[in-house]
Amino acid sequence: MTRDLLLRRKWTLRAHGEQVVFVKRANERREHVLMKAFLWALYLPTYPDLVVEISVGDRYKPDVVALDIRGQPRFWGEAGQVSPSKIRSLIRRYRETHFALAKWDTDLAPFVDTVRDALNEYEHEAPFDLLHFPPGSAQRFIKGRGEINLTHADLEWVRLSSPEDQSAAAKQTEPFR
Repeated sequence: MTRDLLLRRKWTLRAHGEQVVFVKRANERREHVLMKAFLWALYLPTYPDLVVEISVGDRYKPDVVALDIRGQPRFWGEAGQVSPSKIRSLIRRYRETHFALAKWDTDLAPFVDTVRDALNEYEHEAPFDLLHFPPGSAQRFIKGRGEINLTHADLEWVRLSSPEDQSAAAKQTEPFR
């Protein structure tokens, strides 16, 4: 991604034949906006109706979301800081929702423990993904005129879901790569 693009407040980014304008607010770090864009691009093939920053009638507003026919989130993506209480609250209230939490240059291990504890506390039927974006992700994953190209294989990430899957994940020593 060019330095020129990083200086702008609006970024038009593309993935899988779609495009979205991402607005960088004055109080937002560019990494937060980039993680929203990366979540959108990464999960767009699975959730073709994925949208960025819309209200879902909840006290929390997802960074990236796909809704079912009832208007309930079937995918919810968060970029950056998310408190343990918010994680528990979302898992408790949206038990059929696939969650993804993106972190920038941050160790995932503490978040794995937080999510695992919440999943053990509440029965949850969909996966919860934790993703790590390293420094340099903008240059690595955004090409040319704002085309985002990345897959899970490009990232360090962990997927937690049922208690059985959590046990298997606990035995692995490194996140997926």
